[in-house]
Amino acid sequence: MSLVPPFAPLTAAQVDLLQQRASAAAHNAYAPYSNFRVGAALLLSEVPTEPAAIISGCNVENASYRLTTCAEQNAIAAAVALHGPGIRIRAIATANLNGAACQPCGACRQTILEFSSPETVVLFPTTNGSSTQATIAELLPAGFILQHD
Repeated sequence: MSLVPPFAPLTAAQVDLLQQRASAAAHNAYAPYSNFRVGAALLLSEVPTEPAAIISGCNVENASYRLTTCAEQNAIAAAVALHGPGIRIRAIATANLNGAACQPCGACRQTILEFSSPETVVLFPTTNGSSTQATIAELLPAGFILQHD
């Protein structure tokens, strides 16, 4: 039994704003190798200084592809840098400038899980150009959780 109350559903205005911010962040992506520019915007459920905040990030490629950082991870790192390690993600949206389907990769799903609850909403573009959503628990049903004292 969870002691954390479930989130209220996202409003249409929240969804639109997250998708707009993710798309805007994609314009700042550094993707000279793949030309696949991705942006992410996350809605924090609460932060110490305000009831909610939206933080954006974009992908940053590297000639050594393995060193590339995804948009979702950059947004989460920026949120932690701004608000500390206690952040909790209410929702996260991704967008790309290629019009392609773009779900978070496995590493990003695990990173999102680290700062979220099972009902955290993930919004992402599909193959037909529309957007869909799923919870992080649906996208990563057996995510790694380190049990510590």
